[in-house]
Amino acid sequence: MAANGSPTVRRRRLGAELRRMRRAAGMTSQQVAGRLLVSQSKISLLEAGRRAINPRDVRDLCEVYEVTDQSLVASLMRMAKESGRQGWWVAYGDVPYSVFIGMETEAASIHSYDPLVIPGLLQTPAYAAAVIEETNPHITAEQAATRLEVRLRRQHRAHHPARPFRLWVVLDESALHRAVGTADVMREQLEHLNRLGAQPHITVQVLPHTAGAHPGASGQFCILTFRDSDAGVVYLERFTSDLYLEKPADRQPYHLMYDHLQAQALSLEQSRRFIRDTTRLYTRSA
Repeated sequence: MAANGSPTVRRRRLGAELRRMRRAAGMTSQQVAGRLLVSQSKISLLEAGRRAINPRDVRDLCEVYEVTDQSLVASLMRMAKESGRQGWWVAYGDVPYSVFIGMETEAASIHSYDPLVIPGLLQTPAYAAAVIEETNPHITAEQAATRLEVRLRRQHRAHHPARPFRLWVVLDESALHRAVGTADVMREQLEHLNRLGAQPHITVQVLPHTAGAHPGASGQFCILTFRDSDAGVVYLERFTSDLYLEKPADRQPYHLMYDHLQAQALSLEQSRRFIRDTTRLYTRSA
């Protein structure tokens, strides 16, 4: 069993495998908890990847599930050990979206729909700073600086020639007209957006207002896939608690929604021209 490089991804993949093994053994989480003399919530948190798991936990669970393949047990225990390592973002303290950052770090592809602002991976430093400050009115200067540093570091993979991942963004026209920061900040951001969109692993499409009502009207969402697994995650950003959808039945509607958004959006060349035309508006107002 291959392991993803991100501790967050490893822990969630390991939890999913343990859940599969429990179901194959015909046991409920309550029954497993009773056998191991632990709480049912611990088993649930381990399977959801929301609690650190050590190799001993894995060994004990494999014994309960009567797993006889020792190579599988060894692989799972190794994954548990590696999942305890900390990602680079932990050094920055309690930053928002830490679970998402862990997934993003190891994603093979990301498809996002963004209706309000330019997505973080494509933001310039000045635009990112303005977004952070203007959307968090009670944030301190130190907190804002930390979040900005984390956001810019997240962009390293998007710009790293040796490890690029597939990034496809459908961007609502509203995000181009929403004046974040000054006119100079917006002009620089839109020029940057077009430069990034010209790279082979990054695609930017604009969904114009003339498209009318569309499947993305309910808000932002992001689809992540991983190299060593057919499974993926749909990420829904919320103000207080984010949502991560991993069941195929929950993810499938979002894949269909994204297909429709891509079809309704402008072509790549039309999108570039649209962004260039919008950039001129900020040039005149500067």
